[in-house]
Amino acid sequence: MTSQDDIFNNQQTQVQFAELCNALYERELSSLAQSSSKDHRLLKRRLAGLSYHVKRVAEQLLQHETQMTVDIHNASWQAKQSATCVANRIKPEQTKEWFLQHAQYGMPVPVHVQLLGTDYIELDSIDRIDHQQQKLHLNKNRWFSFDGVAIVPESEDQAACALTKSVKRLVKPTPSVLTAACCGHSWNHRGKTQPRVLPIRELMLSTAINWKALHKLKHKR
Repeated sequence: MTSQDDIFNNQQTQVQFAELCNALYERELSSLAQSSSKDHRLLKRRLAGLSYHVKRVAEQLLQHETQMTVDIHNASWQAKQSATCVANRIKPEQTKEWFLQHAQYGMPVPVHVQLLGTDYIELDSIDRIDHQQQKLHLNKNRWFSFDGVAIVPESEDQAACALTKSVKRLVKPTPSVLTAACCGHSWNHRGKTQPRVLPIRELMLSTAINWKALHKLKHKR
């Protein structure tokens, strides 16, 4: 694993770091330019923090210990894609058993998303855990029961929810599921489709995954 000092001392790593930063800047600036948000204060905050986040993600992509490879030019993870969506192999009872035992604050977790005939797996993180009611709250996708079912507040208009045209399910974070999430793997009824591009937030979460711990848990079962 490359140390942080190597990023500035090794010429090859310097080049890789610069290429990653360029790819990330291009991606994030394009995303901000296409944003429909009218909150100018939010836009200013995102621009102000962009340099820090880009450099941090680039460093982590180069240092993170994983079996995946980094595509320097596109700032993305690369790994072999399964013929079908790997999240469909995870049963609700498996998800419930896993989160009952292993849920932790800040942990990166996978959310299986079905949107307009396409399946993909999104990375999110746990920010609240309610063991008594066996549910947890994710930073972006909000509440799920431990068995993976999304919990929609009663006060929320069901018709409004339907407008998103998406179905989301929290799934057990197995190595294969998390690899698919990190690489942006997507599927439709025909099979594999063009991988989606991960936003910088998900890329950062991908570098926080403890792969060694996951493989140990897998071999214990």
